This record gives sequence, C-alpha cells and structure tokens, in this order.
Amino acid sequence: MNEYFDIEGDSPYMLLVAPVAKKIQNPLPPGYMARRLRERLYFVRSTLPAITHVDYSARIQSVDRAVNPRYAALLEAFKKRHGCPVLVNTSFNVRGEPIVCTPEEAYRCFMRTEMDYLVMGDSLFAKSEQPAFREKGDWRQEFALD
Repeated sequence: MNEYFDIEGDSPYMLLVAPVAKKIQNPLPPGYMARRLRERLYFVRSTLPAITHVDYSARIQSVDRAVNPRYAALLEAFKKRHGCPVLVNTSFNVRGEPIVCTPEEAYRCFMRTEMDYLVMGDSLFAKSEQPAFREKGDWRQEFALD
C-alpha cells in the first residue's frame, strides 16, 4: 500500500482517505486552480486516474490474504498482467438506485448499463454474448435522483 498511498496501517473497510504517493502524482498544469471544477475533474492527476480525487487523495481499502484469499489472488494476477495491484472498488448500482444485493439485480444492472462484463463468483458474463434484454417502460424513471 505504501508504494501507492501515504498511509500507515490497514484500511480493510474503505473508511480511510489518504493522499496518493507523490511519485505517482502528475504535476498540475499552469492555471489549474483557476479552472472551473468541471474542467479539473477530467485532468489525469496520477498513474491511478480512476481512483485519484481532485485533491490527490483516494479512498483506501486494504486486502488481507488471510481474510480474503480470492481477492488477494485477483490483485496479484492483475499486477502480474498489468504491473499494478490496484483495482477500483465502487458500489454496484446506478445513481439514485439502491445497491445491488442479489444475482438477479446484478444481471439486470449489467444489462441496463454500458458495462461490457460482469463477474459473479466464478462466472464471467460478456454483454456481447447475452440474449437481448427487454423491459416494459423506462427503468430510469423507477427511482428519483438524489
């Protein structure tokens, strides 16, 4: 963790926010702070752009091999293939909807969105290999946005 974040100790429950390590930060361009927030959102601030916030922080979740050996193995395999043992962990839902809790909800969310793949347990679903997904009505009207 210390290779990528300025943090001491563990953060197994994703409760801590810490700065990304200086060595992986990208320098800010001239006039960055004078830009509108929306423009600053799309600047690549580090070699981990998907998890680096505008202030160079990130929400950290550490993984203990003894507690979650399968997830630890996934991180190791990802590092072997891509050179980095960091993945994005986010809630699985569409804005305004409750978090996915069942395999049926996961599949429905997957098919309604622009996700290409869904992994559940040992199963990998490719959107391109799924039958057409049809629903009555517009699912986006089901829940009010916050």
